[in-house]
Amino acid sequence: MKVAVFPGDGIGPEVTREAVRVLEALDLPGLTLFEGDVGGIAYKRHGHPLPEETRAIARSCDAVLFGAVGDPDCDALERHLRPEQAILGLRERLMLFANLRPAKVLPGMEAASSLRPEIARAIDLLIVRELTGDVYFGDKQRFVCQNGERGGRDVMAYIESEVRRIAHTAFRAARGRKRRLCSVDKANVLETSQLWRDVVIETAAEYSDVELEHMYVDNAAMQLVRDPGRFDVIVTGNLFGDILSDQASMCVGSIGLLASASLGERQTEYGTFGLYEPIHGSAPDIAEQGRANPMAAILSTAMMLRHSFGREAEAGRIEAAVALALADGVRGSDLGGHAGTSEIGDAVLERL
Repeated sequence: MKVAVFPGDGIGPEVTREAVRVLEALDLPGLTLFEGDVGGIAYKRHGHPLPEETRAIARSCDAVLFGAVGDPDCDALERHLRPEQAILGLRERLMLFANLRPAKVLPGMEAASSLRPEIARAIDLLIVRELTGDVYFGDKQRFVCQNGERGGRDVMAYIESEVRRIAHTAFRAARGRKRRLCSVDKANVLETSQLWRDVVIETAAEYSDVELEHMYVDNAAMQLVRDPGRFDVIVTGNLFGDILSDQASMCVGSIGLLASASLGERQTEYGTFGLYEPIHGSAPDIAEQGRANPMAAILSTAMMLRHSFGREAEAGRIEAAVALALADGVRGSDLGGHAGTSEIGDAVLERL
C-alpha cells in the first residue's frame, strides 16, 4: 500500500503531519509513505510547482495525500509557475475528473454553523464536482482593445463525454445514499450548461431509481443557506462546484472540517486511485503557528482508506474518532475553541 504524501505550503505541512500520525497509528500492513514537494516550496527548491520527481512519485503510488498550495511570495510569477498549478497539474496528469466533497453537520456542532441550528442539523449532502474541464482548463487570453483598454478572456467548455462520466459518478453516488440527485447549471444563459443539462438527462435514463432535479446555480446557492436539508447529492461543473463546496463548508461550520476525494478511472489492486485533500487553502497568515485545524486533513485520510484501499472499517474508526473529539469540545480557533493543531491530532489519536 503505497501513499504519496505532498504537504505543500502554508498550513499544509502542519495538517498533513497530523493526518499521517493518524494513518500510521492504524498500523496497516504493507503501508509505505513517499513524500514529495508541491506548490511554492517545490518552485523554490526545484524551479517548478510540480517537478518531475513529484509526478513520478504520484504515478508510482496507489493514492496521494495532499496538503495545500499557495505562497504569497509566488504571486508575481507567471501563471504556469504559480503554486496552484501543482494541484491543477496533478488532476490533469492523473486524469482525476471527479471530486467528492461531503458536508454533514455532526451532532453537537449545530451552533458552529452560520445557519440557525434547526436548519443546520439537517445538512448531510455530497457535492460531486467535475475537475478537468470548464474555465479552469479552457483557453485563456489577455488582450488590449483598440481603445487601449486591457481585457481578459477565459473559455468555458465541456464535451459530452466529460459530462457523461461525471454524471455516472454522481448517479452511482446517489444510489448509495438517498437516491436524490440535483444537477446544478446555468442553462438559461450558457450553452455549456445547456449541453450539461441535456447529457445529464440522457444519462438519467440508466438510473430510473434515482430522482433527478435541475437547478440554476444562483438558486442552488440560495437554497444551500435557505434549506440545505433538501439536498442529497449535487453534481455540477468545475467553477460552480468550487464555489458551492466552499459555501457548504460554512453551512457546516468551518472549512477546516471538509475533506475531499479526487477520483478517476485508474484502478489499483486495492481500489480506485485518488488524490485526497482538505478543501481549505494554505492559510499563510496562520502558517507555522500551530493554530490550523487538521480535522479536514484527517478526514481526507479516512476517504482515502475507503475509496483507494477498501478499508471501510478503518475509515469509519477515523470518522468516529473525529466526531468524538468534537463532541468532547476539542475545537480549534476556526470553531471558536482554543485547541492547537497537535492538540487536536492528539485528541483524535486518543479516541481512535
